[in-house]
Amino acid sequence: MDSSTAGAAALKRLRTRRGLSLADMARALTQIAQGLGMPRLPQVASVQRSIARWESKSATMPDERYQLLLAYLYATTPGGSRSLGAGSDFAQYLDALGALGESEHRIAELRSTLVRAVTDDGGGLFALLAPRTGAGLAQGLADSSLLDAETVLGVASVVADVNAQVGSLPFVRLQLMLAPALEACRRLMAGGPPEPLLELLRSTRVEAATLAGRLAFETRDDAVSRALYEEATREAACLGQPWRQATVHLSHALTVLYAMPDIAYAARLVERAVRAAECGESRLLRARAHALQAEVAARWGQSRQSSAALGLAWYDIERESTDEPLPGAFSAEYLRGFEGVCQLYVGDPAVAHDQFAASAGALRAPRQNVQRIIVTTDQALARIQLGEARAAVDLLHECVTAAASTGGRVPLIRLRKARQELRPWRQDDFVADLDDHLMDVLGR
Repeated sequence: MDSSTAGAAALKRLRTRRGLSLADMARALTQIAQGLGMPRLPQVASVQRSIARWESKSATMPDERYQLLLAYLYATTPGGSRSLGAGSDFAQYLDALGALGESEHRIAELRSTLVRAVTDDGGGLFALLAPRTGAGLAQGLADSSLLDAETVLGVASVVADVNAQVGSLPFVRLQLMLAPALEACRRLMAGGPPEPLLELLRSTRVEAATLAGRLAFETRDDAVSRALYEEATREAACLGQPWRQATVHLSHALTVLYAMPDIAYAARLVERAVRAAECGESRLLRARAHALQAEVAARWGQSRQSSAALGLAWYDIERESTDEPLPGAFSAEYLRGFEGVCQLYVGDPAVAHDQFAASAGALRAPRQNVQRIIVTTDQALARIQLGEARAAVDLLHECVTAAASTGGRVPLIRLRKARQELRPWRQDDFVADLDDHLMDVLGR
């Protein structure tokens, strides 16, 4: 069975498992469309024929309108609750679309749309858990000896889901989604979980606390952020996996670097991350650590040290590896952004501009939205240094609009710095227009 045939079979299986005939399915999709305020669908018989084509041996792909309607249908259980976790009908539906040939980007968009819908409806942790994991979590919280691996993996999937939505949802909402999973990890560990599950549960707690520390930073709660990073650091030290410690130190260093005017503490965290990463198995994490080391050196005006660290980062990025534990943790697109920052401080702003442009052009996934705003704002800073203030403001208008959707702290810090650099042009109309835009959209 080829991929397309398998996808069609999966769609048919999802429908029949719910006891829906083709006509029943057509009516259900019509009702969902009405509820969402979408344009009226064709007659039931016409929708029915479309469904049959999706499920045939020569399957056709549902168009984007029907993809969304099917997503809403399968995100809702027959009992009326929402379920998006691994093993759910919704997850199987997305897998079926992938088999039919739909792009990863479009599938990610559908998932983000439904996650937003769940949080808008007041759902959270249990909607993101696999169907049977909720009961397992309640059982494990009542008696830790009854905890099983499926439940821990279910909680881990929630943490991964929240992390995947960074850049797609406001940070405050992400905090609300993550908080129950982190608290579940703490309580399960406090209860003394079965020894075979301890490492998995601790790893999940490290990931949850690290992400929670970043989210607390983004919402300007630096004291809570630091406490969460300290929690993650303690737990990571018990795992005996240096790359996990490096991940915590790097995330913490980035928040400190932008939250404090003195970068000495951030530099110490970066050095810890570099040491841990060099002992670990992840070449991508080593590259990321050296990239941040290069930025810190550049901010201190240390051109030679910055260049050396960038060289080490490129060495690991360009190496081939078949056993990378953190695929996607870092990439050449991100590294070009770091190169641009280093050029801003100890190099040529024209070179920096081109590096920022290349980085921003490649950062297109929803998860990369925040980084793309940061890089584009830095690109505007490079244009200001080159004396191209009007062109810089055009870029900043784009960043203001994008930053409003996430509320990210670092983009706002970058925007504020860029606005300060525009002081020589403060009497010009195009700067006044930017000030109006900042006030209208961000309230500052």
